Amino acid sequence: MSLPKVKFRRLDGILLLDKPQGLSSNQALQRARFLFRAEKGGHTGSLDPLATGLLPLCFGEATKIAGSLLGARKAYDTVARLGVTTDTDDADGQVLRERPVQRYSLSHIDSALSVLTGRIQQRPPIYSALKRGGEPLYAKARRGEAVEVEPRAAEVHRFELQSAADLLDGDAPLLRLQVECGSGTYVRSLVRDLGEALGCGAHVVELRRLWVDPFREPRMWTLEALQALAQRDQRSLDACLLPLDAGLVGFRRLDLTDEAARRFGQGQRLAGIPGGPGPYAVYGARGRVLGLAQLDAGQVLAPQRLFNWPEVGPTEPQAK
Repeated sequence: MSLPKVKFRRLDGILLLDKPQGLSSNQALQRARFLFRAEKGGHTGSLDPLATGLLPLCFGEATKIAGSLLGARKAYDTVARLGVTTDTDDADGQVLRERPVQRYSLSHIDSALSVLTGRIQQRPPIYSALKRGGEPLYAKARRGEAVEVEPRAAEVHRFELQSAADLLDGDAPLLRLQVECGSGTYVRSLVRDLGEALGCGAHVVELRRLWVDPFREPRMWTLEALQALAQRDQRSLDACLLPLDAGLVGFRRLDLTDEAARRFGQGQRLAGIPGGPGPYAVYGARGRVLGLAQLDAGQVLAPQRLFNWPEVGPTEPQAK
């Protein structure tokens, strides 16, 4: 007997998921999308399977701002295991080398951290989602191909020691660290390079993403909590979603009249719009966000991304 088909529906909004350990970002997305029965969904930048914490998921029209969230500033807690390097730079990889670990002083550790703070050149892990020739590097590495990764610029706003008690007062060669960084920075690479700066090697054994701009104090939802709400009723589950606007707080707001909003919605450029040049979130007279736009120095507003809202209530779910 075949199971009934799941009826997916149009759904617009942002979910702040607390990703569990052991799932890829895409696996976590698909589980959440299935619970919400959302037709369209995307995530805002991969978290490693080992990692937990904030993974903003975008459904429906919110997928159009996923790129903006992908480039946002982020913060992490991580635990580095000193003395061992792995091929993935984390605990999921194969051990490449083991070295003795000294009783480093706090000043020695802080000095190594300072070198890895600011605008730095960083070599991403060979097991990463970076693409070469249209294929992720991790796919090439898993086939045993030689992978050369060129260093690239990364912005590390903070790389600080939270605790060295495991190393200094205990018997575990662990450092507990906090990282605040820009887009494209790999915590695994930071920990690997910290280990090399200390002369003993290191890899990530724990990693948790704390926040992603603009969600500095996120109310995150676990898959288990979402499952419980889904079993209660759909309305309770849908209440977990943030509106698309929640991801636009970093944009300046521009409100248009009804006539200007109509023309903007048709993709027309609008002249004589007051304001400083730069990107804007554009709203109609009734307070609904219409899209993203760029205002130039000549006060011409050019649509960059338009949101397509239904004229009436939500569309009926469609069987998939």
